[in-house]
Amino acid sequence: MNKGTLTFFCGKMGAGKSTKASEIAQQGRAVLLCEDEWLASLYPNKIASLKDYVEYSNLLKPQIKKLVQSLLTAGTHVVMDFPANTLSQRDWFRSIFLEIDAPHHLIYIDLPNEVCLKQIRKRRQQQPERAATDTPAMFEQITKYFMAPTSAEGFNIVKVTQNT
Repeated sequence: MNKGTLTFFCGKMGAGKSTKASEIAQQGRAVLLCEDEWLASLYPNKIASLKDYVEYSNLLKPQIKKLVQSLLTAGTHVVMDFPANTLSQRDWFRSIFLEIDAPHHLIYIDLPNEVCLKQIRKRRQQQPERAATDTPAMFEQITKYFMAPTSAEGFNIVKVTQNT
């Protein structure tokens, strides 16, 4: 049986990763897993800082990995709206598909900071519940850790340079 394809995303906060993930999942009839939804459901009102996010995200990852590997092995395409913005985050994704020899795509949304910040402002208006965390200060704090993927990492990278 053919394995499903894992699709995951790299891009700064506000680049449009969640929007693109939803589009790709719908077009490809894939299962969409969204980290923000899992975290909000399992750990409501627990994430107030970057430290909290890292802690709770790491608690989630072992079970999510098993679930994704099971879906991929069953031949189901999986789109993960989880960030692949650092080397360690990308190493986690690599372990998911390499351990079961499944195909993958890393979608890299490369947009300038100004565009991301504009989209964050818009998102705060549309989703007031995100107003506390979707701030220019949080963007700056998170962007310090952002590392664009390189071909040397060995991923199948699809680069998107505008929101289309």
